[in-house]
Amino acid sequence: MDQAVPGATDALSPGAAMPGLSRGAVPGSSQGGARVEARGLSMRGSRGWVYRGVDLDVEPGHLVAVQGAAGSGRTCLLLTLAGRMAPTEGFARVGNLPLPRQMTKVQRIAALGVAAGVSDLDPALTVRDHVRERLLLHGHLARRSRVATALDAAGLEIDPERMVRDLHPGQRQLLGVATALIGAPRVVLVDDVDDGLAARGQRELWEALRGVSRRGVTVVAICHETGPAEEVADAVVRLPHPIPHPDGGTTDE
Repeated sequence: MDQAVPGATDALSPGAAMPGLSRGAVPGSSQGGARVEARGLSMRGSRGWVYRGVDLDVEPGHLVAVQGAAGSGRTCLLLTLAGRMAPTEGFARVGNLPLPRQMTKVQRIAALGVAAGVSDLDPALTVRDHVRERLLLHGHLARRSRVATALDAAGLEIDPERMVRDLHPGQRQLLGVATALIGAPRVVLVDDVDDGLAARGQRELWEALRGVSRRGVTVVAICHETGPAEEVADAVVRLPHPIPHPDGGTTDE
């Protein structure tokens, strides 16, 4: 069926300082953002605790930064909240859906941006290729205007014919957000938002994510450092330090 991307507009907005950033309307669920809650959330793997005792309370439509050092389980936590990995202890709920009992339903309302090994972008494809594939997946005709609208929804102003391998790290992150938003999720989860970015680029990326949350989508983003996030996010949650193992190592993320 030939449908417009929900809640989006056709016009591209002026770019911001980071190459490829713009402000624009965001497709979102008609139900608005979902609350994300966790109490004592923990995951134990074959080598020990991956993450342990995580508490979260993210209001609908808020932007929350989750900071953790390497080995703190931050990526696994993100996948848990997206309904892709099951916790072993504690309580979590996305909207009114408890985890892990309703993992499949959580996947329908919580979308991942770029997450290594799970939702990677293909460097050999163009920006248009990625957006077109997601549009078709959700039953939209992949017209040029809809590709532009989808990119604008994430605040990304860029030539759709550019190869992904040539994108700035911030542009890659926002392309992941753009494809995630096409499905009109209530929650978007983004991994390693500050990876490969200098301080200015980090601030601009956080501001773009703030723009998404202001239009009603709950955003949970993982980061290494909290400085730029503290200026923009509604809250910052710090994960416990990596848990050592008897062999002297730490958990994988």
